[in-house]
Amino acid sequence: MGCLGLLLSWPVRADLVLVASADSGIPLLSHDQVVNIFLGRYRKLPDGATAEPLDIDGDSPERREFYERLLGKPLAEINAYWARLVFSGRTLPPEELPTQRAVLARVIHDPVAIGYVERANLNAQVKVVYEFDR
Repeated sequence: MGCLGLLLSWPVRADLVLVASADSGIPLLSHDQVVNIFLGRYRKLPDGATAEPLDIDGDSPERREFYERLLGKPLAEINAYWARLVFSGRTLPPEELPTQRAVLARVIHDPVAIGYVERANLNAQVKVVYEFDR
């Protein structure tokens, strides 16, 4: 395989960040806090702020990458995890929205919402509350 073929086969990773409304009381979050919020373990942060997680619908590349980078697990395993929790009645998964644009719109207007988007989509109405190591 030539150099071009190798470059074309290399997986491209989106530069995902977790955002909240610029006006929200949600502070910078640790990796463990993000894991606990997105796995439904808790939604109330130690400082009293509430964080409601948002997912992008279905099998989107962003959703697959988010959970792979956050937990090191494939989306199928995350979906199975949520199926068990929902069946047992213990908690509900993050709300799903169709696109990054929808996530941004919700985050801007909901002071407790947090969601992942590509860094290129940031604007002054949101703040980054978690970044993956690059």
